[in-house]
Amino acid sequence: VQLQASGGGLVQAGGSLRLSCEDLGRSSGYSVGWFRQAPGKEREFVGGIRWPGSIKYNADVVKGRFTISSDSAKNTVYLQMDSLRPEDTAVYYCAADHDYAVCGSSYSGDNWGQGTLVTVSS
Repeated sequence: VQLQASGGGLVQAGGSLRLSCEDLGRSSGYSVGWFRQAPGKEREFVGGIRWPGSIKYNADVVKGRFTISSDSAKNTVYLQMDSLRPEDTAVYYCAADHDYAVCGSSYSGDNWGQGTLVTVSS
């Protein structure tokens, strides 16, 4: 697994961004989780897609605003973020693992992408 996260940027509150997590290694059978870490805060689980395709969200974070999808032909998992708020400002990371724990808050593995910064201005 060789993950590359992209799509972050600066957006005004209420705006949208779509993050991408591409597996450059074109691996198969992996679940992918999205996480974020805001300055001074611990990393938190946002949501993920469990291989072969069930999706799980952290409802406290997403609150119906984020959507995870995937494109197997592109080996990419997406995090569509709508109605963004300043509190969504964070570095967003994706991780991949055969362990379903990657789709949860307790993940402690080491297959991480490099992170992409999302900044939401008020």
